[in-house]
Amino acid sequence: MTERQAGRPLVAREVMASNAVAMGRRAGKASQPSVVARVHEIALKGANRPWFMHTLVRNIEYALRGVPHERPRVRNTRVVIPIAGVEVWPSVRERLAWVFGIANFSLALETGLGLEELQDGLGRLLELLGPPSGGYRVRAKRTNKGYPMTSPELERVLGQYVKDRTGAPVHLTAPEVTYQIEILYDRALVSGTAVKGPGGLPVGVSGRVVVLLSGGFDSPVAAYRMLKRGCFLTLVHCHAYPYVRPVSIEKVVEIARHLGRYQPGVRLSIVPIGDAQREIALVSEPGLRVLLYRRLMLRIAAAVAHEHGAGAIVTGESLGQVSSQTLENMRVIGAVTDLPLLRPLVGFNKDEIMAEAEQIGTAPVSRVPDDDCCTVFIPRHPATHATLAQAEEAEQAFDAQALVDACLAQRTDYEGDPAGWDVTLALAAAAR
Repeated sequence: MTERQAGRPLVAREVMASNAVAMGRRAGKASQPSVVARVHEIALKGANRPWFMHTLVRNIEYALRGVPHERPRVRNTRVVIPIAGVEVWPSVRERLAWVFGIANFSLALETGLGLEELQDGLGRLLELLGPPSGGYRVRAKRTNKGYPMTSPELERVLGQYVKDRTGAPVHLTAPEVTYQIEILYDRALVSGTAVKGPGGLPVGVSGRVVVLLSGGFDSPVAAYRMLKRGCFLTLVHCHAYPYVRPVSIEKVVEIARHLGRYQPGVRLSIVPIGDAQREIALVSEPGLRVLLYRRLMLRIAAAVAHEHGAGAIVTGESLGQVSSQTLENMRVIGAVTDLPLLRPLVGFNKDEIMAEAEQIGTAPVSRVPDDDCCTVFIPRHPATHATLAQAEEAEQAFDAQALVDACLAQRTDYEGDPAGWDVTLALAAAAR
């Protein structure tokens, strides 16, 4: 665009931008640093967007507990979080990476709308962050389309300001630093390079689900994926202690601590099923045992789901990965509940699941050897293509509901901050 294409010379438009200070009088001088968190998927919402943003702010407050900051403010599709000083930025940066719904975020300053105020804010930002050690660029975005300068004009003028002040080279395609100028209606935001957020939807907007959680690789990844889709999790772990080592219980508590970063408060029910498995093994055909164990665990998860008003049950099943995860067996296992069964990993192979576990940070715990409850009283050749009729006939030999009730009577419930959970409580309950 040339200087006169918009109807007036660029110099005149810079004067008008300087006079725009009256529009941004409330912003004052750029001084207190803030963090601006931007959304993407939430921005596509319609009339219920305010509720999504409200939930996001609540989750941000939870993530930043203990970090000095002022109450976050919603600014259209952004959340502005005033912080005590640039020294808390590293802590804020770490914590906001735990908040689903945030597309990206950056250290920022609020300024007035005048050109001189934008330059002052950019200068203050350079003081806080230091000059770019390599190439840089300036990107402007105008929510206020009536602002007297276009985005390219702002980028050119403010880019020259940075060059004059620092001598750093401009690099438009692969910069080391991108300075962002966001023109709102009553103020502007001047910020440095954006840090990628986890994306997705704020935890809580999609309702509550129950996750059958083991100490392996699969179910923690499935839980993470449901958090990213805005679900609030209740975790259920079934174990066979004292018939096996208690390692899986310790691992699950550690995984719950990790997942607890992402939602305000975590519930975990640890349920001993070893005695019930022993009873099933004594009266059932060996090939069907694993299938019957899985149906028992799903009944337990469904009972907990009904207690907590959860709308679905989540598992880490992957089609064809093990004998119980064939289409036929999955159908037979799922028949014990009328709740929706969500299987986020059904189309993933093991390598893909393990790679994601590394990425989200659960892999080191999952890698520790333990004893899965389904390895107790396990046959050499489990059925891979069972029918519902076979499973229901086998269950005539025992009272399935009585076994569920007995297992739940020995469960240990944890709630709140996982950092304070005592693993020995679950071990003691199982040993009774």
